[in-house]
Amino acid sequence: MQQKGKMMKRFAFKMYLKPGFEAEYQKRHAAIWPELVEMIKEAGVKNYSIYWDKDTNILFGYQECEGEGSSQDTDHVDPITQKWWDMMADIMETNPDHSPVTIELKEVFHLD
Repeated sequence: MQQKGKMMKRFAFKMYLKPGFEAEYQKRHAAIWPELVEMIKEAGVKNYSIYWDKDTNILFGYQECEGEGSSQDTDHVDPITQKWWDMMADIMETNPDHSPVTIELKEVFHLD
């Protein structure tokens, strides 16, 4: 997939929402900080969606990214992302640095 001459990588992943926090998760994302949105876009992330499976509390994320990075990159974390992770840590399963426990999913089929 190409966009404006740059190669786009599809990236899918799952995260875990703590039981009973679906409404709070949606509320926080409805009020996502503009500076976080801008930073995600500047990092080359596009077409970003998160879905919730009510039977398992799994959050399924999908995004298209320029290059090899993604919004889930924990190697180069900026203060805005870290603040977001800190705020979300009470309703999600997280790592010690408050980044969400993220499991990359392998693509097994794609149709354009």
